Formats: sequence, C-alpha cells, structure tokens
Amino acid sequence: MKNRFSLITFLIVLCFLLASCNEEEQVVQNPVLEVQNETNEEESIVDSETKVEENQGEFLIAPPLPTTLKELENLSVGYTEYINRLSEEGQQLIDELTEEIPDISNNPTTEQLNRYYEAILSVFQEDFVGPEEIIETLKFQSIGSPDIEDPRYQFKENLNVVIILDASGSMANMEGSVTRMDAAKTALDEFVKGLPEDANVGLRIYGHKGTGSSSDKALSCSSSELVYPISKYSAEGFNQALEKSKPSGWTPIELAIAEAQKDLSAFKGDTNTNIIYLVSDGISTCDDDPVQAAKMLYESDITPIVNVIGFNVDHEGQKQLQNIAKATKGTYKHVTDAQSLQDKLNEANEVALKWKQWKESQDGWLGYYRVNNSLDIYVYISQQNVKMRKERSELGFTITHLYQQKQKMSRESHDYLKLKNAEYHDWIEKEYGKLKADLEALNELNYAEAVQELEDKYIKNTSAQ
Repeated sequence: MKNRFSLITFLIVLCFLLASCNEEEQVVQNPVLEVQNETNEEESIVDSETKVEENQGEFLIAPPLPTTLKELENLSVGYTEYINRLSEEGQQLIDELTEEIPDISNNPTTEQLNRYYEAILSVFQEDFVGPEEIIETLKFQSIGSPDIEDPRYQFKENLNVVIILDASGSMANMEGSVTRMDAAKTALDEFVKGLPEDANVGLRIYGHKGTGSSSDKALSCSSSELVYPISKYSAEGFNQALEKSKPSGWTPIELAIAEAQKDLSAFKGDTNTNIIYLVSDGISTCDDDPVQAAKMLYESDITPIVNVIGFNVDHEGQKQLQNIAKATKGTYKHVTDAQSLQDKLNEANEVALKWKQWKESQDGWLGYYRVNNSLDIYVYISQQNVKMRKERSELGFTITHLYQQKQKMSRESHDYLKLKNAEYHDWIEKEYGKLKADLEALNELNYAEAVQELEDKYIKNTSAQ
C-alpha cells in the first residue's frame, strides 16, 4: 500500500500570482525548475519579458505531461487509495490532499492552467506500468520456443527453480489478517507443490538473524542461508525449511544474490534451465550493491532467468528491484497481497509444466503458449485501463470540487481543465490500445522477430528517457 503522505515529496505546485490592482494578466513563460523564496522588495525577473510581484513565496512546477508510456510509468506516484467522494470524510481528504493547490480565480493564462492541471495530476498520479514489464513477461512465458536463438531461453534437460526469500523484520508487517511472511510461506508452499516431479527446487532466505537495531546490523547483513538445498521437492523437508523463515533483521540483497549464484554453480546453463525468483518487501538496507551482484549472476555460466517480486514495496524500493530485474534481463512484478503473490509464482508453474511437456514432446506445448500469452496481454491492458479510468474520475471530481466547493477557479477555467483531463486520459487509452495491438502480434509472428520489433519500438528508443 502506498504511503498516503509520501506524495507530499512529489507534489509540485505552480503558485500563480495574478495582479490585484488591475485586470491585466502577468504571464510566467519560462518558470524555473526549483524553489525560489522571494524576500526582497524588488520585482523578481522570471525571464527577459515577464515580471512577477515581490514576496511571491514558493515558486514550483509539476512534472510535464508524458509523451510516451515509458514517461508515464516514470511519473512519481501520488495518492492511489480509494476515496469515497460522496462522504464527508472523503471530501475532507481531498481538501487535505489539495490544500497546496492555489486559487486561480483571477483569469489565469492557458499556460498557467496547463501547469495547474499538472499539479492536480501529481496528487492523484496512478502507478502505471510501461511496456518493458509486459514484454519481459512474454519473453519469460515463451521459454522453450523454437524461434528463440538465445540458449538462455531454450529448455534444457534439467529444470532448477530457486527462491530467494526476504526474511527481514519488515516481513512481519500485516497484510490483511496475516503477515507478509505468512502470506509468502503459503504462496511458496502452493507453488512448489505444483512443480513437476522431475524439477528441482531450492529455498534461500536472507536477513533472518539479529534484529533491526543498529547494533545487530553487521550480524543481520551477513545472514543468508540455503534452508532447502536444490533437490527434488519433499513436502516435509520444504515445510521445515519454511519454518526457519522468521522475520528478523536487515535486508542484505546483494549477499543473497551472490550466495544463490554459488548454490547453482554445479548446475551449468548448457544442460540446466535455471529459474530464480527473488522476493523482497523493500530496498536493500546493508550498504551493498545488489544490482552489481545481479549483473555478475546474469553473466555467469549458470545462465539464469531471474524474476523479481516486490511485496508492497515503496517507490524507492521498486526502483532498485526493477534495476535488479533489468540487470538480469528478467521480469519485475509488484504485488500487494497474498493472492497476487500466488498469481505471480504460478507463472513459474506454467513454465515448469511447459518444460515437462517439452521433455515429453518437443512441440506439444506451443498451442497452450499462444493462448496463455493472450491472457497475459488482456490482464495487463485491463489493469492499466482501470488505473486510467480511476485517475480520470478522481481528477474530474477534484477539478469540479475546487470550482464549486472551494471557489478556487472560474467556470471558464473549470471547463478548460475538465476538457484537458478528458483529452489526456483519452491519449493514455489510445497509447495502451496501440501497445495491445503490437503485443498481440507476438502470437502471430515469428517470436524472435516480434520481440525484437517490440523492444526496438518501446524500450531501446526510450532508454535515454
């Protein structure tokens, strides 16, 4: 769950200053990108043609509207929890979230209205997911396809699935009626039960010693243990291993990744399909470099396929975990509860079943693979459209609320902002519609060619953004 108050860090509001002594507008054409406190009695020159009055206070702007889905994904997330807008509490919450939004009732310019809309948007910005995650997911789901030239994604004679589980103190946090750790244990137990009998499974935990206190940091940051050695699944043995996973200390992700590489050192990539799942509920807290460790893991001769799951991770933690996934050209998924964690782990079960089918019949699984990809695409696009409609509705209501209840704008400004809100979210819907069509081509074209085209269009051309 996003921290309700974390959006204050990202709320960037353009403070408009309209002249009160006459009806003429003062246009700020090139606003600066940082806070400026005007304390002198002279006019502040914003650019060569525009002036604003003295003592204007904080001068801020919000991030501009995105022009690509990648830019949309990179916007800082605002308040995304449900708001009962018809209740007194809900309207009070909206007032609190928008208390920094200034009054623009004195005929603002079009440019000022655009900045004003960006400021309101930053309050309710949804956590949209860009193209990279779904493309990597489809690549993972397509392991074993005869079109794949990369030997990393080709099925081998043996399948090894290794789970690296966060056992730091924050895993004791509650998610509904259970702790994150209990939710993870339940999901992992169901996951390994579904693996083919011929597959091997391993479980490594980290951060399970010491406490979260500074005095225990060294101990905790050096704690990682392979509690279930890589071998065939045994219900009794795996349950005993899960019992050792008790939330305790700090979060040494680099150590866990490096140790997992050692665990798999005897399972070379030429004869083994090695899949790793890293589950964490936060950023590494041990002054280490997990991204570098992930690069070393990816470049090793065990050629692993790495999948990272963030369990209710904050914005900073998500960025680090996403970078770990990128370093290994793997997938990153963010989950918020036990069921969504179970769903993501089930994806590995599906790949494992395809591996079993592949061992029995080299092409027996291809029909299922195509249907499964279609379902992934449908779910992904549907989730983004739900976020789009929710964000559009929240902004539309807030704009009207600021006009009718708070009287912070004129009817003309209200109508302009409502139109802009509709046009912006129409753009989001169309962009995801284009992406959906391109993703579906993956099921109709040669796999390698389709993925290359998708990466060229949606990832490589935006890598500098």
